[in-house]
Amino acid sequence: MKVIITGGAGFLGYHIACRINEITDFKNSVFFDIAPFEKNEYNPEINCIYGDVRDAKQMDEMMKGADVVIHCAAALPLWKKSDIYETNVDGTRIVLEASLKNKVNRVVHISSTAVYGVPDVHPLFETHKRHGVGPYGESKVLAEEVCEEYRKKGLPIAILRPKSFIGTARLGVFQILYDWVESGVKIPIIGNGNNRYQLFEVEDLVSAIFLCSTLPLETINDTFNVGAKEFKTVKEDVGAMLEYAGTGSRIMPTPASLVKPALRFFEILNVSPLYKWIYGTADTDSYVSIEKAETKLGWKPQYSNSQALIRSYQWYLDNKHTIQQGTGVTHRIAWKQGILGLFKKVL
Repeated sequence: MKVIITGGAGFLGYHIACRINEITDFKNSVFFDIAPFEKNEYNPEINCIYGDVRDAKQMDEMMKGADVVIHCAAALPLWKKSDIYETNVDGTRIVLEASLKNKVNRVVHISSTAVYGVPDVHPLFETHKRHGVGPYGESKVLAEEVCEEYRKKGLPIAILRPKSFIGTARLGVFQILYDWVESGVKIPIIGNGNNRYQLFEVEDLVSAIFLCSTLPLETINDTFNVGAKEFKTVKEDVGAMLEYAGTGSRIMPTPASLVKPALRFFEILNVSPLYKWIYGTADTDSYVSIEKAETKLGWKPQYSNSQALIRSYQWYLDNKHTIQQGTGVTHRIAWKQGILGLFKKVL
């Protein structure tokens, strides 16, 4: 079975690469990305290729003989608006068109629970109204609509909507949290921390992807929420990580009515790595029902919120000397803290 993975150099792509031999031989997998690969982290039999999902000719050539396409490529919220739409919407259409043309057996599309926006009802089910916040959330909604269009053309597509996923090698905005925890400073949270905020261990996401890659087409040709089964309040889950760290860091609640406008102002000035969907949902409940994935796919997540946070934090401690600094283009590099770094000094 030939498997193509878009966005193969990213955080999720890396974790898929580590386990791709569970569904096919390493040599039968092709990982491509517009970002450079850390070749020493990938099995030498894996084909790592530079690729851009916006290149229709390249995608057509890439999909020849493919059985499964796992579409992970996406522009993150800190990219330019035009790049977000071109990559997440136009790129998805190009990938699906090439897959249909080359008679690919199935596509697994990695969407996001960002398609739900900032809802006031929980848990969220797959039938909930989609309302993306900002260019990223909006682009994810449009990309799903493209998937639904190609399902009608006869291309089986599994859409997975994961909660924010973390795990070993996860940096990005979470590296900022880990850096503050290691430093022993206070950890500001928006609101009182009594809201329930579901996260997701990347290993559990990979397991869901592999099920969608191998189960019968009539089972997977659907849309599924995926996230941690066990999660508590922000105060409890982050508190468990702080207790594990033992650095003296403690949670510091902040007034959401004051902090959110300030973060919006800093975002507009381009001096903060936090974007609207992160701080907009930080003080609210945010969790989805995973019952459909459990029942229909037979999928069972293994890690709780606190376990995922602790695993990710420990990896950071073990590997911080190798961490590359960046600008928010990928979850595998440390994002610049901007004005947050100044606040850290006074906490």
